[in-house]
Amino acid sequence: MGYRIKEKREELGMSQTKLSERSGVSRGIIWSLESDPNAVTTTKTLQKIAEALGTTVSALFFEDDVQ
Repeated sequence: MGYRIKEKREELGMSQTKLSERSGVSRGIIWSLESDPNAVTTTKTLQKIAEALGTTVSALFFEDDVQ
């Protein structure tokens, strides 16, 4: 899922720092999610990231749902 966050973020031309500012999630957590395939986080954090990216948690998990 982390690669999906990175993919969407880069598609929007957004840095990790900008995503952090928009989502209220620390840059370290974003970096960890994008870099570590075994990273774990809360649903609330994923919701914040998805909203900041203009998408849904579902779209980040399921390839066919990408918006």
